[in-house]
Amino acid sequence: MTSSPILPTNSRTNASRTITTSTQGSTLADILERVLDKGIVIAGDISVSIASTELLHIRIRLLISSVDKAREMGVNWWENDPYLSGKTQTLIDENQKLQERLQSLEAEMRSLKALATSQLDLSAAEQPKDRSRNPPISEDENHPEID
Repeated sequence: MTSSPILPTNSRTNASRTITTSTQGSTLADILERVLDKGIVIAGDISVSIASTELLHIRIRLLISSVDKAREMGVNWWENDPYLSGKTQTLIDENQKLQERLQSLEAEMRSLKALATSQLDLSAAEQPKDRSRNPPISEDENHPEID
């Protein structure tokens, strides 16, 4: 009796044994999920030089991650940025109050200046215009010597 090796009768069994790689079956959503879960850093330097003299140097650092991953790494600058948080309206209100206060102070300064100018005009009008009638007092008349 001769024995023959057992050969697969169905070709589908070989197709199911293929090795799945990380790039197979990855959709954009899968890739985005991995990037946000792990985070990714892109870094680069750009230098512009003429005759070994550096004119411009730009350092680019880009971090892409989820908010939770960023907080875990200690990156949370957006929490204190007033334009990205709810503090925007507070800053607008505070700015408006300061503008109103500045306008009232400027109006008060203008009224004080006008009052001072009018008092100077009144005191100038009360003084005699003809000085020949009232000659200036000499120092001897102001401080007579005591004998």
